[in-house]
This record gives sequence, structure tokens and C-alpha cells, in this order.
Amino acid sequence: MPEALDRILIHRLAVFARHGVLPEEEVLGQRFYLSLEAHLDLGEAGRSDEIAATVSYADLAGLAHRIATERRFRLIEALAETIAQEALAAFPTLRGLTVRIDKPGAPVPLVLDGVAVEITRMRRG
Repeated sequence: MPEALDRILIHRLAVFARHGVLPEEEVLGQRFYLSLEAHLDLGEAGRSDEIAATVSYADLAGLAHRIATERRFRLIEALAETIAQEALAAFPTLRGLTVRIDKPGAPVPLVLDGVAVEITRMRRG
């Protein structure tokens, strides 16, 4: 029988940051939304009702928020990759992490709601 793979979901954590290729993006900054889908087995946490048996969604969100607000990236792809790699390093029980970065104010000369990137990184080994 395959091992259970459950999820912790964090939807649209709003951050104000200065990511982007254009110089004005660094000067003005803009809002981004971070969504995370942590892949792990939540069976023990469900049975024990103990925080130590899971990954704290507050800690996971805090890590993503710190990375997004304390560093500057030209590409939201690089922001997503950094969040995924650092979360996998910080939380050994994670089997994988999907990171979505929404950039609603992307400087595109078209009418659109925004742009986004989404990556999934799984722990190796």
C-alpha cells in the first residue's frame, strides 16, 4: 500500500516586496501573494494531536514571508525556488513543497489579473 501523502495548505500570504527585473520595481515595490502546499504524512499528528508530529503552518508561512521580504529577487522563479529549498532544509518531515508566487501588478502592457509561477520540489532520497 502506498504511503500516505497529506497536505498543509497556505493560501495567498500577502507580502510587500521589491522583486522584479525593472528598476522601478526595486524602487516602488509591490504586493505579491505566496501560496504553499506542503506534502507530508499527517497521520501521526492526527492521531496524537501533538504539534511536534507535524510542520507548523505558522513557521512555514514565517519562513516564506522572511525570504520574500528580506531578500530581493529579479525573477519570481528564483523566489519560489529559494522558498522551496530552504523549507525542505528547515523541515525534515516535509516530503515536498509546492510554491506559487502570484504577482498581480506585473508590469505587462496588457489587461490581465496578474502572473504567477508555481513549482513543486520533492525531497530526494
